[in-house]
Amino acid sequence: MRKITPIEFIDSSAVRLLDQRMLPADVVYNNYSNIESLSQAITDMVVRGAPAIGITVAYGLALAAFNAKSNDISVVKQAVQDADSYLRKSRPTAVNLFWALDQVHAAVPEGITDAADYCKAIESAVDTLAVLDIETNKAIGYHAMAVVPDDVTFIHHCNTGSLATMEYGTALGIIRIAHEEGKKVNVFVDETRPRLQGSKLTSWELKELGIDHRVIVDGASGHVMSTQNVDMCVVGCDRVAMNGDVANKIGTYNLAIVAKEHGVPFYVAAPTSTIDQGTAKGGDIAVEERAAQEITMIGSERIAPEGIDVFNPAFDITPAKFISGIITEKGIVYPPYEEGLAALFKS
Repeated sequence: MRKITPIEFIDSSAVRLLDQRMLPADVVYNNYSNIESLSQAITDMVVRGAPAIGITVAYGLALAAFNAKSNDISVVKQAVQDADSYLRKSRPTAVNLFWALDQVHAAVPEGITDAADYCKAIESAVDTLAVLDIETNKAIGYHAMAVVPDDVTFIHHCNTGSLATMEYGTALGIIRIAHEEGKKVNVFVDETRPRLQGSKLTSWELKELGIDHRVIVDGASGHVMSTQNVDMCVVGCDRVAMNGDVANKIGTYNLAIVAKEHGVPFYVAAPTSTIDQGTAKGGDIAVEERAAQEITMIGSERIAPEGIDVFNPAFDITPAKFISGIITEKGIVYPPYEEGLAALFKS
């Protein structure tokens, strides 16, 4: 498999992103040399996936620091703070965005008085976060092996692989590690309307990995579970509330209900950075609504009448009662989630 590098910081002057809108037809990288264009790239879903968004905005802080081009550290710090405020508005649901920005600020040592040293300290802090993301993804995958059969059929929703992280991925990382561990793996891939991250991105990654899979329409999950001996569903998430409710790509809630009806275990892969200690329940999570043309158009082709009303939430909230376990880099959390999730942070 070719190495997928969705995010790079280039010569202290640009953040390079793999343009996921162009896949699977073309592998295209774009450079973003200012905060405004980088923020727009996040909004436009050039980069997507909660962990990848987090690393992207973190490198945005480094970009702002170097772009200040000043020997006055107060000027550089102000540029970083302005970038922080701007980037926090890029997308509202993925908590990793806010977590990553906070982590960078916390990692930069106090007392730095030289502007150049301050810039380098920010870049170093983000590089550390990027390495941590890879290690976290692998740990999630290895913890999951305790519940993955040796001969396993998955259903996966959206895209949670190398494209959505720095490498390996969360839920798709579980599938990848199961394959690498020698398990017999088959995957049903939800196409994931309206932006088709499953058929475009997850299928592309699985093909690159040589993992057997079949793409299905989102509405086929009930039929597939009733006829195809599905062993488990694995999905990622953009935010976990402390009661175990999960925000994830629209369609996750439907899939969880169908899994419950068919007795299929439903697991959520979630690095602890995605667990929001400040959110008590799913109803407190802001759900992003996106443009109507994501539903009324496929590429340049209109598939719905002009002038119609559209409701296009990007995410939904899956209640904790439908979730069999939340797989983190520290282990698998089972109900009651209020106790298990709180214990993760105490440890």
